[in-house]
Amino acid sequence: MIAPAPLSTFTRWLGLPKQAALAVGALLLAMLFTLAPAADAQTMRVAVVDTRRAVMETEEGLRAQATLKKLFEKRQRELDQKQKDLQKERDELEKNGKSLPQEQLAARAEKWQREMAQMQSVFVDYNRELQQKENELTSPIVQKAVGIIRRIATQEGYDMVLERASAPYFRSDLDLTDKVITLFNREGGGGKAAAPAKPAEPKK
Repeated sequence: MIAPAPLSTFTRWLGLPKQAALAVGALLLAMLFTLAPAADAQTMRVAVVDTRRAVMETEEGLRAQATLKKLFEKRQRELDQKQKDLQKERDELEKNGKSLPQEQLAARAEKWQREMAQMQSVFVDYNRELQQKENELTSPIVQKAVGIIRRIATQEGYDMVLERASAPYFRSDLDLTDKVITLFNREGGGGKAAAPAKPAEPKK
């Protein structure tokens, strides 16, 4: 029996899906590049952030993971049980089919095919439901995190903030990820105004 692949939405998202991470990185770059469009290349200050970790390790991100995991596991159990039932029915037909009247065998085989098609349809519906729930839970967190990143960049004088994965090398003190997570949790998602940051030290 060709069974559907296991539900993958949640496992792909423990953080952000690859496509979403790239989209967030592009959004982040577009927003933050406008902070200092005329900055000289020699004086431009650049930082990095791991957007996936910044989102997933916040308190809201951890709650979203738990919610998605609970929904994912429930759906997966339902599909697994249905798949076991269909496999059992198929094994029985292959073992005892020759001893059954032709009409009865044909009716059971047709019923099995209908149920198999129905399970495939349910699989698609479950994946769609998980994707919708994922977007519902994560989109606000991503938007809040991007807002905090932009605020840090403005306050600390960074002209650009890059996605961490796109930077082949950077000093550890230029990684804003932990600071974003701390501010996100402290402010309940970025709702409060942060205290003014210390002026950036002049570059030597």
